[in-house]
Parts: sequence; C-alpha cells; structure tokens
Amino acid sequence: MSHSVPMSHVAKASEATTAAGRAHDVPSAAELIARASALVPVLREREAQAIDSRQVSSDTIAEFQDAGFFRILQPKRYGGYEMSPAVYCEVAKTLAEGCMGSAWVYGVVAVHNWQLALFDPQAAEDVWAEDNSVLISSSYMPTGKVTKVEGGYRFSGRWAFSSGSHHCSWVILGANMVAEDGDGQPEPYNFLVPRSDYEIVDTWQVMGLCPTGSNDIVVDDVFVPAHRVIRERDMFNLDCPGHALNTASLYRIPFAQLFNRTVSTTSLGSLRRALDVFVESTRQKRATYTGLRLAGDTTIQEAVADVMLTLNDLELRLAGDLAELERRAVSGDWPIELRAQLGHHTTTMVSRCVEAIDKLMLFSGGKAIYSGNVIQRAFLDIHCARAHVANNPYPYARNLGGLAFGFNNECLDL
Repeated sequence: MSHSVPMSHVAKASEATTAAGRAHDVPSAAELIARASALVPVLREREAQAIDSRQVSSDTIAEFQDAGFFRILQPKRYGGYEMSPAVYCEVAKTLAEGCMGSAWVYGVVAVHNWQLALFDPQAAEDVWAEDNSVLISSSYMPTGKVTKVEGGYRFSGRWAFSSGSHHCSWVILGANMVAEDGDGQPEPYNFLVPRSDYEIVDTWQVMGLCPTGSNDIVVDDVFVPAHRVIRERDMFNLDCPGHALNTASLYRIPFAQLFNRTVSTTSLGSLRRALDVFVESTRQKRATYTGLRLAGDTTIQEAVADVMLTLNDLELRLAGDLAELERRAVSGDWPIELRAQLGHHTTTMVSRCVEAIDKLMLFSGGKAIYSGNVIQRAFLDIHCARAHVANNPYPYARNLGGLAFGFNNECLDL
C-alpha cells in the first residue's frame, strides 16, 4: 500500500517546524537523563499522595513537560527531538526509581507522540497545529463498534486501562473491522478521538500502579474522519501514511517493538529502587529472636546476588535490543525471526522482575506488609505491570519456538 501526502500538509508542517525550532532548544540525551534523575526525590515525596489520589499530579505532568520528556520521540516538525528510543527508555527507567506509577504514565503517554507520526499527517495537524504540547492517551483493546460512513466512520464503545487519560486531550482507541483489501476477517485498527468526543469514567480502584489513573473511556456514536484511523497491519508492515512526511529512521520501527517496551521498562527502575532500599534497610537489621544480623544470612545474600544479576541481565538485554532496533530502522531489514526474538525479550522482562521482587518481599519480614513500605509498593506495581497483555510472555515464547521449528509466525504485533 502506498501513501501520498498533500502539499498543504507539508507546508503546514514546515511552518510548524520553523516555529518549534524557535521555541525549543533541544537538550542532549545526558541532560534529559540528568533531569529525570533530579526528579527522583520529588517523585518519592509525591508518591503517597499520587497513590491516594489514584492520579499523577498535574504538577508532575507539568514538570515532565518542562523537562522535555514528552518531546523525545515527537517529530521535529512539531517541536520534538526525534531522539533515540534508548533515551526515552532510560528516562522512563530513571523516573521509575522515584515512582513507578508516574513513570508508567510518562512512558505510555510519550509513546503516542511517536505513533502519531505514523498516522495520516492531517491527524498530527488536528492534534498539534495550535499547541504541540498536547498529550494523547490510549486503550488499544479492540472493543469499539464501527460503521463506515462517507468520509470516515461512526464510532462507539467502552475501553479500560487508559493510563494518564486525565492529563490528555486526545485518545487512541482500538476496534476490529474488515479491511477492503483484507481476507474478509476483522482485523485491528486504531481510532484517534478528541476529548470533546469521549467521557472518562473513574473505575481505577486497584492494588498497584495506582497513580496511573488508568480509567475507562466511553464513546457514544461519534464521527471519526478517515485520516484519524490507522490499520495495525500497516504499522506491522512499516507502510504507514505518515512515513511519506516523517522520514526519520525513528519512525521505521514496528509499533509493538517500541510500545511493548513502554510497559516493561519501568519495572526495571522500580526493582532497582527496591533492591537499594532492601540492602540499606537490611544492613543493620537483626533477627527478633536470635539477635543475629540478617545481612549475615547466606540465603539473603544469595537472594540479593540473584536480584543484582537479574537487573544486570535485563538492562544489558534492553540496551542491546534498543541498539538493534535502531540499526534495523536504518537498514530496513526486519526478518520475522529477529522480530519474534526481540518481542520475546521484552515480554519476558516483567516476569523476571516479578521473580526478583518476590525474593525481596519474601525476606523483608513483617514490616513489609504495612502500607507505604517501598518493597511492598514495588511488589504490587511490578505484579500489576505483569498483568498487562503486552507483558504476557507465553504467546511470544510459543511463537518464537514455533518459528524455530518451521511454523508460521502467529504474532502480528511484533
């Protein structure tokens, strides 16, 4: 499928690029990461209130905006930096050392500034023409009801798990429909909808990731123009309407290869924080009945070593995978076996974090059951991250193993 871009879009985008260049100096990767590190103690101070409120505060979102975090993957023509996904992931991982829920909101919301570059360019104009700091949330589960009409679609439905939606003015929502050039079977599409066309329903009463405010979205029979709809198969095939205008290699990465890291990377930061707190709090702690130092318990020492190894393994794997994504985006060579391997890597990450945080929780003693305990928060947050469909490793493992035996690829989200 080929896509052309009307010259009016190019002219508008060029004007936006010029204005954005005047308004925003592009920080270095090191500076962005340093800004994230500086916010870690601030996020820790706000964490309890964010949990109670079941929302990241507007102050935190504003500070993320001011720091330039949401611009890391955004197109330059709209004030973005078009930086490496490695910078984006490092910022998310660092913020999670302060508050995983806040970092989760950052990661999920920021990736939409990348995805919008894949839509028809008019969609980006709709969102950012007047204000390129506007944010977008999502819920990709294909539960929408769609009727094709002249110029677009009538669209309805209810979606859960729209993280950070309170702070966003648009949302990307999923629905299945039959493509005109498809095989007659329904397939997933994404629909971009403005805040005036949907309701946010407060349902977020959960055990972990409380600050994400991942509430429900309700849409009641609204019109979505065709340019605000993208086929997931086009994102899989790297043949998107936005590619004609957004030519940077950053936008030549399969959607799921980047999005799935959005919901896995923050677990690393949370686990790192939990390990640091565990080691420090256990250093001088003594067993109640024997009076012996717990730090001298060889079983606890082995548990700490295992968690350290897990973190090192996963961080090395993440760095290697992100570098591979960048290389492949430049070369355009995306063999399905490699995509399956990379997909399996990211979907197993949180499961390994679950095993690690379970060890720390096991040896944290009775004090860990009290609300506010850092180990407990990490335990709950990481387990909730594992519940995300993109962090379910089993389908990806079966697919990778099947490919090794000569079976066909079964995952279109690679």
